[in-house]
Amino acid sequence: MGKGLTNRSENYSQWYNELVIKADLAENSAVRGCMVIKPYGYAIWEKIQAQLDKMFKDTGHVNAYFPLFIPKSFLSKEAEHVEGFAKECAVVTHHRLMNDPNGKGVVVDPAAKLEEELIVRPTSETIIWNTYKNWIQSYRDLPILCNQWANVVRWEMRTRLFLRTAEFLWQEGHTAHATRQEAEEETVKMLNVYAEFAENFLAIPVVKGVKSANERFAGALDTYCIEALMQDGKALQAGTSHFLGQNFAKAFDVQFATKEGTLDYVWATSWGVSTRLMGALIMAHSDDNGLVLPPKLAPTQVVIVPIYKGEEQLQAISVKAREIKEKLENLGISVKYDDRDTQKPGWKFAEYELKGVPVRLAIGPRDLEEGSIEVARRDTLTKETMKIEGIETVVKNLLETMQHDIYQKALDFRASHTVSVDTYEDFKKHIENQSGFVLAHWDGTSETEEKIKEETKATIRCIPFDAAEEEGACIYSGKPSKRRVLFGIAY
Repeated sequence: MGKGLTNRSENYSQWYNELVIKADLAENSAVRGCMVIKPYGYAIWEKIQAQLDKMFKDTGHVNAYFPLFIPKSFLSKEAEHVEGFAKECAVVTHHRLMNDPNGKGVVVDPAAKLEEELIVRPTSETIIWNTYKNWIQSYRDLPILCNQWANVVRWEMRTRLFLRTAEFLWQEGHTAHATRQEAEEETVKMLNVYAEFAENFLAIPVVKGVKSANERFAGALDTYCIEALMQDGKALQAGTSHFLGQNFAKAFDVQFATKEGTLDYVWATSWGVSTRLMGALIMAHSDDNGLVLPPKLAPTQVVIVPIYKGEEQLQAISVKAREIKEKLENLGISVKYDDRDTQKPGWKFAEYELKGVPVRLAIGPRDLEEGSIEVARRDTLTKETMKIEGIETVVKNLLETMQHDIYQKALDFRASHTVSVDTYEDFKKHIENQSGFVLAHWDGTSETEEKIKEETKATIRCIPFDAAEEEGACIYSGKPSKRRVLFGIAY
């Protein structure tokens, strides 16, 4: 199976686009800017979704579903919010089609104009807070800890599969609280859930921090984020959690009777991750041979390929292979036994390498006689002959080792591509070379941030939670600064 992938070092963007297509993850659809997520890609998304859903429910959250359409007037109620999304909104103006009187297919029925236009949701704060007004009267009704798995539309001009599409899948949590402290704690708690998932399942190290005012979510008081570094030295925002204060409660007049008998506005949060995580997974780990999937998120963790001549050999190998498959499955490992006679073993090896299956087991007649089996690791592309006896335990331990090693490799990469600089010249040099994260002093003003972005395209990815207090001078203005912030060129 000829992979034909462009090398990452030659053209990273082309490598990524080819890999998404060739590994059967997704493809462009007939609708401009939208994608078809193919079964293999969706299987990975389902693994992501299932694990996150469990983590949300373990922290007390429940799932609900809210409408796809939002009345235009709802978006007008929170000025900063509507300004942040106005340029990305798809608008429904009519509710019916009719046959073209000239016989040219169908046209919009001019008599079917909506009284009020509907916005296809770019995010759901407004429709949800209009709903919460009916759910909340007293402190006894709080907190509300809702999440929804949904699709949203943001009319992007430049699109790339998984990373930026006009329609994408995501989850969005929306919670309501009686106190500011409780809402702020919720915001940080959910960011920590995202960070734990990114590091323990995606095997991607992330920097946790708070966004600058310029990068904050429209309508939020604070936006917290996790930032990841891709192999091309670009940053990817992998998840956000927003402290909304009382902005949406005031916009939709959501008040509650407190324990003290007074009326107060509800405190809010929202948080979300999307199919952009698929892009992160691909770009953080994969190589010139194809996908490298961390075992915890691989749809198929182990593939067994028989090597044989004739039906008799296949039958003998199949008995042993199915026995191994059953033992692995009893340990909770997902296994595929590929005995297709339409493709040769070499073709199958290349296919599973391209698709990132973590462990490949190959067994032939001689292996059967000697009680051995070939074990190949996708992450290191190494292989070793081992005894069949007890192979299930060996493979289980190997998968755990691979999960750790894939994370460690990404962590080492980030460490070697993160620098601290003290001058604007050094800053520009690293940014121009697109060499990863840059830690630098900033004076805290939006003006300086905008100037740096304008001149270098670098943005403040976050102000890291663990940034130590350190007296310094802003690299751009020379004004005093108390800590370094994280800069990068972002997707």
